Amino acid sequence: MVGIASTWSEITPCNVHIHHLAQKVKEGVRNGGGVAQIFGTITVSDGISMGHEGMKYSLVSREVIADSIELVANAQRFDALIAIGGCDKNMPGSLMAMGRLNIPSIFLYGGTILPGHFEKKDVDIVSIFEAVGTYNAGKITREQFKGIECHACPGAGSCGGMYTANTMASAIEALGMSLPGSASHSAETSDKVQDCLKAGKGLIPLLEKRILPRQIMTKKAFENAISMVMALGGSTNAVLHLIAIARTVGVDLRMEDFNRVGKRVPHLADLKPSGKYVMNDLNEVGGIQGVLKLLLKADRLHGDCLTVTGKSLEQNLRSVKDLDPHQEIIRDLAHPLHPKGPLVILRGNLAPEGAVAKISGLKKTSITGPAKIFDSEETALQAILKDQIRKGDVVIIRYEGPKGGPGMREMLAVTSALVGKGLGEELGLITDGRFSGGTHGLVVGHVAPEAQSGGPIAIVRNGDKITIDAERKELKLHLSPSEISNRLKKFKAPPLKYQSGVLYKFARTVSSASQGAVT
Repeated sequence: MVGIASTWSEITPCNVHIHHLAQKVKEGVRNGGGVAQIFGTITVSDGISMGHEGMKYSLVSREVIADSIELVANAQRFDALIAIGGCDKNMPGSLMAMGRLNIPSIFLYGGTILPGHFEKKDVDIVSIFEAVGTYNAGKITREQFKGIECHACPGAGSCGGMYTANTMASAIEALGMSLPGSASHSAETSDKVQDCLKAGKGLIPLLEKRILPRQIMTKKAFENAISMVMALGGSTNAVLHLIAIARTVGVDLRMEDFNRVGKRVPHLADLKPSGKYVMNDLNEVGGIQGVLKLLLKADRLHGDCLTVTGKSLEQNLRSVKDLDPHQEIIRDLAHPLHPKGPLVILRGNLAPEGAVAKISGLKKTSITGPAKIFDSEETALQAILKDQIRKGDVVIIRYEGPKGGPGMREMLAVTSALVGKGLGEELGLITDGRFSGGTHGLVVGHVAPEAQSGGPIAIVRNGDKITIDAERKELKLHLSPSEISNRLKKFKAPPLKYQSGVLYKFARTVSSASQGAVT
């Protein structure tokens, strides 16, 4: 008896086609000799919830997805599980459930969206958010703004660049929990249908051999996933989600592991948001399998890790062709975009437990400037749109962490408005919240401890000097230890913003961002 966890929903392009895929998976299970039952779990559209109170619920949905899959699978006593995800939180939520259940499992990615086209350029979801700032700055007309909006999402599938959905799909394939090649196949293709049939049929041998998720998701497998994220220039959210998944399977994955792996795995992929191309372009030149082969040949992966094929990663890659040397999407290791991985963990007196930055595509990786403090995303966005933010400022948005938000909102509306205003690389931004995979610029998120928990970010005042130095991996508040200590002694946490409901429950039970923000 095989459970098929479907995240089908009409509320997001990422998941609108997943019921069709679930039926194909069911067919594959039947072809393999099993009996399948489809059941539903939730999804939240990050794109639609972005920039307002709705984003507080996004990260919470990851926990609800994991809980609901665990509940149904255990209640029905399923022998095995396939989960199909599309939008950002579906994937880590599904993997967390698989880790808890520890029954034979395969994750299937719903696939990436094809790019839209407007005025002879490819456009996508982030193009819309950046157009807000561009239009506000008077650089495009109302008609152009509308045109970008109407052409950015031409069909089903997850956001097309190397944003969080494609980042996590790629990481999960490198982790060994998805079938080879499935992470880079677009949503509305025959390849994706074949992924479904193969996943359904391929689950039965895992059941017969008793190959379990905790045998696959080892420390070395997580290092492979991190290597993939670094090579692709993936989303900062990968840090949060991979740590969360690791905790469910008892693997001691820490923020420092990202810096350690990043030192030896360069940034190779010229993908959005900091580059030119989208996931569909990568698929056409060899996809995730081609990148894995490249990294394995360069001794940047653990080839002996077990995967859901029942074979090792190295065995899966033996028949994979090398990437075309003439393509421009993935560089070789001798000619990287950056010699080290673009995700870096910063520490310092402003973030004793760590913070996360992404330096891909940046000309400037450090800044020292005066702090401009905002206690919510909304107040920061209004200041940007009213031209109250200046070149050289270090913007701090706090009380947006897991507890303080609650829900650790992504700041895509803020960062995209800054890019649209032409300030993307002219200032720094620090938050105890998160950033979308579509964010780029000198931005630092996941600051821990967060403001609500009395972290040093809570006691920064307007005008205090702040340094962000991504090369030195430092986040510094230019105050004496005694001044910081005195301010912290006087700090009193404000009441939680919600006193009932799911956000109250989340705020009361959630861990630090440095521990994956799991409940």
